[in-house]
Amino acid sequence: MSAGPALPEPTGSKPIGTTTLHLIDKSRPDPWNPEADRRELLVSLWYPAKKATGAATAPYLTAQESELVLKGLPVAQKDVLTKVRTHARPKAPAAGGKRPLVVMSPGFSFPRATLTSLAEDFASRGYLVAAVEHTYESVATTFPDGRTTTCLACVDGQDHAKVAESRARDVRFVLDELTKGDWGRRIDRSRIAMVGHSIGGYSAAQAMLADGRIKAGVNLDGTFRVEKPLKRPFMLIGAPKSHAPGGTDESWKQAWPNLDGWKRWITVKGTDHSAFVDYAVLRPQLGLPAQELDGMRALEITRAHLAGFLDRHLLGKRTPVKDYPEVTVHNP
Repeated sequence: MSAGPALPEPTGSKPIGTTTLHLIDKSRPDPWNPEADRRELLVSLWYPAKKATGAATAPYLTAQESELVLKGLPVAQKDVLTKVRTHARPKAPAAGGKRPLVVMSPGFSFPRATLTSLAEDFASRGYLVAAVEHTYESVATTFPDGRTTTCLACVDGQDHAKVAESRARDVRFVLDELTKGDWGRRIDRSRIAMVGHSIGGYSAAQAMLADGRIKAGVNLDGTFRVEKPLKRPFMLIGAPKSHAPGGTDESWKQAWPNLDGWKRWITVKGTDHSAFVDYAVLRPQLGLPAQELDGMRALEITRAHLAGFLDRHLLGKRTPVKDYPEVTVHNP
């Protein structure tokens, strides 16, 4: 067992496999790198496996990614994020049958790896999960050939609407690629959802408006805009300081009337912006400032509400979510 930091155990009963896809959209120049005439993306997949084969679980970040993520932070071992203990087995054989698909989009500058705790949990419950690395929007992305790209989009005054629109195009391309070939035979195309953190949550709404294949969406603590009616299920989960009604971010109140299908808005006491992804548990383990609420508890609450939402709207299944005292439901 690794002596490094650890992510929480998945709550489902199924063993998990994982693999990475390198996808190239030859029809589209990169929006951030003027020297690239095509868009390259990495996508991490997590899925229910036949069995947990192999002694080692999947690596979290490469050494180059770890160093860049921790740059400027008071952490002595800059490679420590290579040692994070995960729970999925690389390239384990996938279990049979068609699976509902959850596409995931990370926060701006965040690697897709920060969604691992959520993705592993979904996969352990029977979902196929695809987390998209939006190239040049993460502080570090290591490609199979050893290149590590940085965040060219991370400039002062960046237009978040441009980022969300670009991510929606990324997601449409990823869906086109995933729903053909071997993985296409494993996906139930009528049951696709998207979950995004921060600007990934903004992107979830934009992708749903652009692509009717996405049947339900979630925004985890992201400022966003919804400028025309979105008639499919959408859930908002956030930190109260910014995202309770009357908080510092008015965008949820403004978007709420245009969420025109089933909708839910909750905040979780004691959380901050990064408390809904892996940093909830990794920051305290690395001795970095963290949210007030215990990180394991923050992820337990997030996972439970996401499982209830996805099961309800993709599977038509009522999965009970216990009454957490930290959670407030809003209906402005």
